[in-house]
Order: sequence, then C-alpha cells, then structure tokens
Amino acid sequence: MNAVLVLIDSLNRSSLAAYAPTHVQTPNITRFAQRAHRFDQHFVGSLPCMPARREIYAGRREMMWRPWGPLEPYDRRLPRLLEELGHRTAIVTDHYHYWSEAGNGYLQSFQSTTLVRGHETDAWQPPARPDEEVPGWVARIEEYRPAQARRYWANVRGFRGEEDYFPARVFTAAAQWLRRNAREAPFFLQVESFDVHEPFDVPEPYRSMYADGSKRDLFDVWPPYQDPEALRRFLARASPEEVAFVGAQYHGKLTMVDRWLGELWRALDELGLWEETVVVLTTDHGHDLGQRGAFGKQWPHYDSHANIPLLVHHPHHPPPAEPHRALTSTVDLHATLLEALGGDPGGSPHSRSLMPLLRGETRTHREALLYGTWGQGVGCTDGEWTVLKSQTDAAPLYAYTCSVYRSQVAETDVAPVGQGRFLPGVDLPQWRIPVTRMQLPLGRPDLLFHRAEDPLQERDLWDAEPGKRREMLDKLRALLDEEGCPEEGYVRLGLSA
Repeated sequence: MNAVLVLIDSLNRSSLAAYAPTHVQTPNITRFAQRAHRFDQHFVGSLPCMPARREIYAGRREMMWRPWGPLEPYDRRLPRLLEELGHRTAIVTDHYHYWSEAGNGYLQSFQSTTLVRGHETDAWQPPARPDEEVPGWVARIEEYRPAQARRYWANVRGFRGEEDYFPARVFTAAAQWLRRNAREAPFFLQVESFDVHEPFDVPEPYRSMYADGSKRDLFDVWPPYQDPEALRRFLARASPEEVAFVGAQYHGKLTMVDRWLGELWRALDELGLWEETVVVLTTDHGHDLGQRGAFGKQWPHYDSHANIPLLVHHPHHPPPAEPHRALTSTVDLHATLLEALGGDPGGSPHSRSLMPLLRGETRTHREALLYGTWGQGVGCTDGEWTVLKSQTDAAPLYAYTCSVYRSQVAETDVAPVGQGRFLPGVDLPQWRIPVTRMQLPLGRPDLLFHRAEDPLQERDLWDAEPGKRREMLDKLRALLDEEGCPEEGYVRLGLSA
C-alpha cells in the first residue's frame, strides 16, 4: 500500500463545497470528497504551523510543553518509521518553515526532498531596497510589515503568470515525482502547499474571481494579525470593503490551489494509483478572515479555524453513506498513516489510529479532545459543547526541551533553570527554560458554547450555564492530567491540578 498526504495550509472547511454551501470554486477537492471518508468533527491540536506538524510526524502533542520548534531526539519520526517498513519516502513543499532555524529534523526525516523556494519571507532573494519603489499593494502591506513586505515582493516580482506561483510549482513537482517513482517501490509522499497561507497575493483570473481585482492597490492583503497592537490599528482603520476584499483574495487563492491540486489527481489517474494508495487531504488549521474582528489562527480558537477538514480515501474501505461524527484530532494522522501502511500504531504517545473508523468497526473515537497554543489558552470539546479557557499571568511560563533553540514565537535562548525528566514517558532529560517574551493574543476571554444549538458560536454561555461550565472544565482538567500537564500550566489556566 502507498500513501499520499496532502497538507493545504490555512484551509477553511467553510470555504469547501465538500463541507458547506459556498460560492468558492474547488472542483478538485469536491471530486476527491466523493471517493473519501469525510470527517466532520476533526479538530486542530497544537497550533500553529510547526506544532501541528510535530503532531503528525511524532504523534505527540506539544502545546503544554514547548513552543514552535524542531523535532526532539526522542520523537519517533513518521517518515523514518515508514522507511523501515520498506517505503520510499519523499516530501514536496514550499513551506519554508521547514528549512528555518527552528524547523530542524522534519525534512531530514525523508529520503528525498523537493523544495519550492520563495514563499512569504523565505530568504530566497535579497530583499528590496528601502528606497526602491514598490507597487501600491506592497506599500499597503508595508504599513504594518515593512521588512516582510519587501522580502516577499523581492521573491515574487519576477512572476508573470500563475505557472510561476507556488501551488503550480508544488503540485506539478509532486505529479512529476509520482511519474518517476511510483512504480519503483511502495511509497509515502507528503505534498504541502503553503497556500492558502497569506499574503493573499494572487494573479488573474483569481484576483478578480470574487472581487474587483483592480482595487488591490487600495487594500492590505496581509493583515498584521500576529502583532496585537498592529492588529488593533488595522481593525480601527479597515473598512468593511477592505475586510471583504481580503476574504475574496483568500478565496481566489484557494481556487488557484484547487486548480493545481488537479495536476496531482491527474497523475494518480494516469498511473492507476487510486486502487493501491491511501490519500489524505487536510490542513494544520483554518484562517479567520475578519469574523469577530479577528484574522489568522489566534486565540481564542473558535471552530471557524479550529474545526478543520479531513478527507481520507482508502482503496479497501469505501466511505459510508454519512460523514463520520467521531471526534478526531491532527495528532491522529500519525498512527493512522502508520497502521494503514503496515506499521504498529501503538508506540505513539498521543495519537490514535482512525483505521477502526475507516474499517467501519466503530463510530466513536474520543470522548473529548484538547487543543490550543502553547503559553496561551486551551480549548476542549466533547462535540456538543466547547469550553475555551484563557491563560492568566498567575504562574511562570517554561519550555521543556532537550535543546536550547530560538523559537519562531518566543525567546527560549536563555539560561535553563533546571534539568530533569519532566515529560511523561520520555527517558531523556529535558531543560526547563523560562520564557519572558512571546506573542500574546488580542483578548483573553473565557467562553462556553453549545455547538449543537449554536454552530457558529455566537452565544457565550459561560455565565448562563454554570453547571455545564463546571462539567466541561472537569473534562478539560482530565485531559490535562492525561497529557501530564506541568503544575504551573494549571495555575496559568486558573485551574486546580
């Protein structure tokens, strides 16, 4: 059996016709959904980009223990495990965080890599000079992201048509890899498109597909959501038309991604691989587009970016008539792919294989699940109810890791204050490193939602339903216990251990 894992970054399930009524055109994803198991209660785990990927590679949630960073030496790396089973492993990606300082160990797990350079702030081309004239849309970005705007512009200013853009290069390269290698040995191919990630810069015809593309120079297509103060200023200035334009460019980019995803499907068609290949399509998280005055995938983690798409084709197990309603999480992909390709999924600390669901042996998977961003709040859902518990400043914040590294989101390059075996089930000692600077969200609300009656999470019931609040906080606390949450983590969340 072969496997292809397709990760499309920042993919909103609400924009997919496979999941919801929408005006956004994604015919290739819709076509795939017709042959795939659809999971309706699939959620993020550790956010954002690299924490989510560590869950997939290592089967280990990290949100209670450390920020965005490399794989740890004790991680059982999925591509290596599949290589030991006799599979040829490869990755095709433009996700440049893999070759950043804090991304060590991920690409190195594969036998071969194809890297598409230049997305976002990838250090591919020298940045544009500060005195160099730039287009109006770059100048709008530059108001909040001066260095990032000129770096991105330097990378893409030579692009002439959509064939130059990143989805075209990624999916074309992946199709070429299949044509060269698919018949040589059983394989595991990971295909990652950093798009639909921002900046929402797209060529025609996609730029004008859902808005008047001629107005691009008037608007910021890369809102500064990572910086809370910059986001406040942007939201105070942005008109409804600008917010709508940003969403339209996201949707145009999604349609462009879908168009080039079709090249990968075409290769599977031509090579007759559907009958011998497990194909998984999912994302690391969604991306809010101005709902509730928010952009990105920041805390609090509403379903709009936390309840994510998962579509799985298995040639031996056709999908049931109805979508799966079982609670599943990003971390479960590790054990699922391992078992699907003949491995033992039992060694994953937090991952649970979805194969029993695919085989029709059960309709349930988890009673409740946990998700969040390290150092920030934590979400818990049982499918019917969701509690979002924000962090306080009542306790210090520590990173637990075998190495001292510079994270993407926090300062972890300071002197450790202790060493020990802090992580349950890990025999190697870890450093305990205090963290004094990190990115924090705009707000810290505690929220309770009845998803069954309020799927858009518009009515906060934290004060109105004290009994249900206690019940959900008890479930949250039990999951933290199961995770082995460090003592200060409970205090920071305002919970008793």
